[in-house]
Amino acid sequence: MNHLIFMRILLIISLILPFTVRAEEKPVVFEKPSAVRVNATTQAWDFVRPWSKRPPITRRAVGAVIAGERVIVPAEMVANATYLEFELPEGGKKVPAAIEYVDYEANLALLKTDNADFLKGFTPMEIVPSRLGDTLNVMQFENSGRPLFTNGPLTTAELASYQIDGMFLIYRMTVRIQNRDNGFSLPVLRDGKLTAILMSYDNQADNANLIPAPVIEHFLKDIEDGKYDGFPRGGFAFNSLRDPQLRRYCKVPDDVTGGVFITEVMKDSPMEKAGLQRGDVLLQLDEYPVDQDGNYPDVDYGKIPVSHALSVKHFVDDTLKVEILRMGLRKTLDATLIRRNVQESVSPAYIIDRAPNFIVVGGLVFQELSRQYLKDIAPEWHGQTPDRLAFYDRNQGELFRDGPKKIVFLSAVLPIPSTVGFESLNHLVVKKINDVEIQTLKDIATAIEKPIKGFHKIDFVEDPTTIYLNAEEAVKNEPLIQQQYHLPILKRLE
Repeated sequence: MNHLIFMRILLIISLILPFTVRAEEKPVVFEKPSAVRVNATTQAWDFVRPWSKRPPITRRAVGAVIAGERVIVPAEMVANATYLEFELPEGGKKVPAAIEYVDYEANLALLKTDNADFLKGFTPMEIVPSRLGDTLNVMQFENSGRPLFTNGPLTTAELASYQIDGMFLIYRMTVRIQNRDNGFSLPVLRDGKLTAILMSYDNQADNANLIPAPVIEHFLKDIEDGKYDGFPRGGFAFNSLRDPQLRRYCKVPDDVTGGVFITEVMKDSPMEKAGLQRGDVLLQLDEYPVDQDGNYPDVDYGKIPVSHALSVKHFVDDTLKVEILRMGLRKTLDATLIRRNVQESVSPAYIIDRAPNFIVVGGLVFQELSRQYLKDIAPEWHGQTPDRLAFYDRNQGELFRDGPKKIVFLSAVLPIPSTVGFESLNHLVVKKINDVEIQTLKDIATAIEKPIKGFHKIDFVEDPTTIYLNAEEAVKNEPLIQQQYHLPILKRLE
């Protein structure tokens, strides 16, 4: 009898215990969350057909309300936006919103509304960093507007590529997020405070990539003076210095254990202006020593690339002490940090919120190379795009130090009578037109004003090296091209 009673007690405990554990694992529920729904309608330009746009799409996210009655979301959420609005968590009331500041490289956007009363009832979220092992709460809304939180541990903090461009610190956490209609981006909290923003989520592996607090804090601190300068860059590349023979070649003393070998210094970059050269050994940036792999010991995240210290722990116009070895001799350089203007690149990493430039001459479509174009012709563009153009984009810093300003290329041929025989030509880089050097698309507009003996002579870098286009026919065929291919315009040279 006593044995039966004991067994029943064990059975009851075994049934109760799982529910007790689950109850302890429940995240804190915040009755009045400082977040709103964000709705966006976006419409990107079609870089393959640069005179047209792609179909519009809608996105929904949850944005965190922060100080100054602003809402922060990933920049990707609002890229090429045609309409933005805030919506109360429980639905119903909506107000138009607008972008106040945006950084597509850091993937952050700060939104505001002209409706003075809409965000007044929300307490701004504080922003706090997290450390490995911390339990984070991903925030969603139920249809009723009640907040829903899902727990997960912060497993990794490392530098990685962001969605649009740039290498920054990323938090990674393991979490199973419910599939809801406001899940494009979500705030991630620690102890009720904003610690990250969801950037991407793999629902098969239950892994989430997050924009972390240090990057968010840098973005917000930068705008305190009313203007945004962005994240600085050093403008150099390096290789590991683990090879003993390379260390001997660089005359690295035996008592120096760290350092990396400088392989490239970009033209007009802070490091070039400071005097950094190829072949130098970088030892230290300010108080951050550089090891043989280019890492430094961060107090919060362990060994991470020194570019984090340069870009996130410093701001534009900061002066950086750079310690180097040059053939065994120690030197200290002073570098004043700047932010590169991506649009000044030979092949810009992104073109967002504006239309691509192009010009159609007698059925030949000319454009300027950009990574946005490469991504449009092949979303997984590495290894799937024309080899020449991908090579130019990837190595532009080294290949085009002395020009051209842009890589102008023939992107397509529209079949009309004057282009018979040219149908198979595409992705050819233009060198000259009518003996005029082509540095940008605007040079084409100038060059075609002076045909050579009635023809446009077009010289390419690759075969066929030269083709000829009847200049008079090119002008006569413009109405036919617009009518047959429904082109609203034949050029955009903004």
